Amino acid sequence: MNASAIGREDFSYLAPLFKAAAAYRGDDHFVLLPDLGERSSLAKDDEPLGSWGAAKFVQSSFSAGLIHVEAFTQLVAVAQQVDPYSPWTLLRGALENFATAAWLLTGKNREERRHRVLSLWAEDFRNRAQHERDTNHVTGPDGKTGAERRAEVKELAQTLGLPGLTKPEATTIIYEAAKSAGLEPTPTQALWRVASGFAHGRFWPNLRASEIRGAMPTSDGGALVDLVVDDDQLKDMAEACRKLLEHTASRYKARSSAP
Repeated sequence: MNASAIGREDFSYLAPLFKAAAAYRGDDHFVLLPDLGERSSLAKDDEPLGSWGAAKFVQSSFSAGLIHVEAFTQLVAVAQQVDPYSPWTLLRGALENFATAAWLLTGKNREERRHRVLSLWAEDFRNRAQHERDTNHVTGPDGKTGAERRAEVKELAQTLGLPGLTKPEATTIIYEAAKSAGLEPTPTQALWRVASGFAHGRFWPNLRASEIRGAMPTSDGGALVDLVVDDDQLKDMAEACRKLLEHTASRYKARSSAP
């Protein structure tokens, strides 16, 4: 059930998000966040973490968020076709990406920030180990498995006095990131839940974030319902993504350059 992105549908409310992401678009690529200043606050955070610092994770998450927004931009501006599922799925990815980057850049002190990024690296390597197991992947003679890398991260955490690395929950990351970006955290969580529901093909999001445009009776006594995107909620989701994008960029600029 598709709705055209032109004609009766007006998606101009997405322009602020699209414009914010476009600021990082080069000729054929996205401009990466800059490298760390040698004496910056973020460099000091990362100093004892070696290859497992926060800057690399922030740069990767931020770039992934931009690419999700770019795909949505192309869906609206080029394909001119918007269905009830794809916008939410793409913005869910963008929201998680920007929220993760923002979450890594905040925290009440250096110890908490290091604990956050090492927890993410440990989870990253756990997921990698799962994939290696599923595919029967064999590392080269000089390589290490995801499980071995995860053990190294956990050992580093112990050395730094940061025990108890646990899987970071998306809801926690989004809640804390939303607060840091000046968003209402619980409504932002609710938007993420709806987006996740659409991404997983669940039924309930249609009741909470879709609009009924019409219905046609079917031969079995039921009805085929024409659903379109709930513009008000999608606008809120796009605005949350924009604020997290801009907040992340601002925080990274400050923490990657100033002591």
